[in-house]
Amino acid sequence: MPNYRPPEELTGDPGKVTLARGTLLYRVHGSHRGAADFNPKPAHCLYGGGRFDATEHDPYGYLYTGLSASAAVCETLLRSLPFDPLGGPRLLPRTAVRGRRLSTLRLTSDLCVLPLMSARDLAAVHQDTWLVHTEAQEYPYTRDWAHWIRHHTEPWAQGLVWSSKREPADRTVVLFGDRCRPRTLHCEEEGAVDFDTAEGRDWLNSMLLPYYVQLAP
Repeated sequence: MPNYRPPEELTGDPGKVTLARGTLLYRVHGSHRGAADFNPKPAHCLYGGGRFDATEHDPYGYLYTGLSASAAVCETLLRSLPFDPLGGPRLLPRTAVRGRRLSTLRLTSDLCVLPLMSARDLAAVHQDTWLVHTEAQEYPYTRDWAHWIRHHTEPWAQGLVWSSKREPADRTVVLFGDRCRPRTLHCEEEGAVDFDTAEGRDWLNSMLLPYYVQLAP
């Protein structure tokens, strides 16, 4: 599938989902970045980066969130975290959470995003579950597909929503900064959890417990 290039034209009819004003979004991010700040740095077109990041071929600010705190935590922290063959809990290295926090964001206006949740949603953009399930080694291809989708859904698609790979019961969202109005996201200060504090680590351990994960000593 990664060798399948996007077609010249979009012949499907992509769906539209409205994220209503007042919707809460949850983001795990570095404490050096404001909770509502879009990441302005394009990923390399071949190395590193996330599933639907910008690149120099399509530069835009991007911001990943979950529709639940568990989706945000799982998507950010549980990637490629193996289970213990002896049955013990999975250990999350403390370096993975150092300098990070969970923030709660509230939408100040409706946003229109393109869904990639069902087989029909994906087929409408000439894709299947590979697009949202493949691992990091194929992200250069998923980024290329994201750019193609953006091109053919300009200007209405302000982001994408799909089933979280690490928590399939929840949803993950990426928003495009060049299609969202300023101050679309309002940070709910009381919803912040700083993972560099004892209280924040306790909160995180309680969130991770149902996934059989705990912070390493």
